[in-house]
Amino acid sequence: MAGGVVLVQRANRGLSVHFCKHILSACKEARVIATCRIPEAASALQALQRLYPQKLTVLRLDASWEAEIREAAEAVVKEHGRLDLLINSGAMLHPSARGETSLQEISAEGLPITLATNTIGLLVMAKYFAPLLRKGSGAFGHQFADQAKRHRTILVNLTAKVGSIGDNSLGGWYSSRMSKAALNMATKNLSIELERGKTKVVCVSLHLGTVNTDLSKPYHRNVPKDKLFTPEYSVNCLMNIIENLDMGKTGKFFAWDGSALPW
Repeated sequence: MAGGVVLVQRANRGLSVHFCKHILSACKEARVIATCRIPEAASALQALQRLYPQKLTVLRLDASWEAEIREAAEAVVKEHGRLDLLINSGAMLHPSARGETSLQEISAEGLPITLATNTIGLLVMAKYFAPLLRKGSGAFGHQFADQAKRHRTILVNLTAKVGSIGDNSLGGWYSSRMSKAALNMATKNLSIELERGKTKVVCVSLHLGTVNTDLSKPYHRNVPKDKLFTPEYSVNCLMNIIENLDMGKTGKFFAWDGSALPW
């Protein structure tokens, strides 16, 4: 893994904080920017910052507020002037923390909150950080020999298999499925727009598998033991995918094992 500037959004908990740990420990030259809503309450990030005071910056950013996204982007411009990897994370099943199992459980209040967290905030992140992505150094991924096919940066939207329309055979989980399907469409759109011109950006959606976090705890009993991953294992798998991305793979939807998923 080469040195580079990495931004991990919503990095105070779950899988995202493990991305920070992995990159900080695996690459001596990397600089990591971790964002979260309340930095002073982010104990895991504070502990990491004590270990890597010169390599980790923690920024306040609530992705539901466009002004905070814009301010964070301005701060990164001043400090680094570029991004080499953006990991976008929105993790909400539903405001109640339980996925809707039937039509009777949906609400006009819950749907927009889930959509704002899992989709809209991540797309607005891309809006303000796109100029920085265009200035990346190509530190992550696999580069083609042909200069015209090389990328500057990688944008990863962490999504979920439940967002696949083609794979949906069980139904339910309306808010989560709809928000992740919308995020996948945003990824596809971004891949088309950010492939134009000389400074190209690889954009992908990645499914992390079922990871042993607070978000998935209510559903562990239905997951085979060999399919319930530790955060460390899931991050290792996803970073292996990221390190092998190139412009030939932009606009795709991949599972934790590298297999392509249907939209």
